[in-house]
Amino acid sequence: MKNLLIALMIGAAVWHFYLKPDAGQRAGSTVYPASTASSNTATGFTKPAARAYSCDGRTHCSQMRSCEEATYFLRNCPGTTMDGDMDGVPCEQQHCR
Repeated sequence: MKNLLIALMIGAAVWHFYLKPDAGQRAGSTVYPASTASSNTATGFTKPAARAYSCDGRTHCSQMRSCEEATYFLRNCPGTTMDGDMDGVPCEQQHCR
């Protein structure tokens, strides 16, 4: 009985610390929220707003809307097939000319 109790405690600890996803996060998905344009008061320049993309399973150039989006997917999402000549530039015939 003592061994069963110890095994259950170890199993609960493993589940809690290793297998349970963090609150508010989905496994396998990275989301970068869009931010509003912010200005740097020291220089007076305005930063462009960041685009929000997430790894949602798209892997081909025909599924992308821009070069920026294709570049994000190529750099951050596994299993993409958008760089045929392996030079780091995705969708050269469609978006990134």
